[in-house]
Amino acid sequence: MKKINFSIDIKASKEKVWYSLWDEENYENWTSAFCEGSFTISDWNEGSKIHFMSPSGGGMNSKISIKKPFDIMSFVHLGEIKEFREMPNTPETQQWSGSEERYDLTEKEGITTVTATMDVVEKFADYFSETFPKALQKVKEIAENETNSITVRVSTKESLEKAWNYFTKPEHIVNWNNASDDWHCPKSENDLKVGGTFTATMAAKDGSVSFDFTGIYSEVVPMKKFVYTIADGRKVTVKFDVLDNLVIITENFEPENIHSIELQRGGWQSILDNFKKYLENKG
Repeated sequence: MKKINFSIDIKASKEKVWYSLWDEENYENWTSAFCEGSFTISDWNEGSKIHFMSPSGGGMNSKISIKKPFDIMSFVHLGEIKEFREMPNTPETQQWSGSEERYDLTEKEGITTVTATMDVVEKFADYFSETFPKALQKVKEIAENETNSITVRVSTKESLEKAWNYFTKPEHIVNWNNASDDWHCPKSENDLKVGGTFTATMAAKDGSVSFDFTGIYSEVVPMKKFVYTIADGRKVTVKFDVLDNLVIITENFEPENIHSIELQRGGWQSILDNFKKYLENKG
């Protein structure tokens, strides 16, 4: 094994660079330098399993060994995936099983330096030496431009069917679709099909303000994924992935330009957290 490292300076805060690396659509963008269409399956918590995947079903089974938001992300690569299944280790995979891939972020005077360090089998060192700088350049481009997508997610040990139904059926939506305790969702309608529409009434409990959150579905794959466009034209993708005994619900949404990115991320995450709480405490 050989340890190699790369670094790049980015004119953006550590927070923005962090999300430029790890928000789902951003990750898929910069890792296209290695494999077009690459993606991950994980709840992205420290200690959790993560699958690094190619569209053809190949990839690596790994673990998130360190996650210190805005500072460090580190993975330990354990074994190979073929046809979307974890494979037993072979003499070839034993050469790199246990290898580390680590990202450190430091910020000074508005410049964030990303340092990537990884263990590689020597015969692949030249490939990464050529390709990794291209990938980091993509990260720089993402971070130094406007945010185009925000990712929020939760995971649960409840069944996929229960999670899907509680997320999509109006009789459940009204019980969890609020970002704070002083708001609620008194009404929900949902025609979950391509071309179908939905309406969720979001209202302050004191009656001072309310609005209808509406959209139309452009893609629906039952128990897996749906995509919709909000009335203001923004696109939202909701995915349901299964990894071992976990169901992972991931939302990717285009931000609006009125509220801060941080406020929007926090609001959508709070609603997902409410969903998880309702899902796991309702029989």
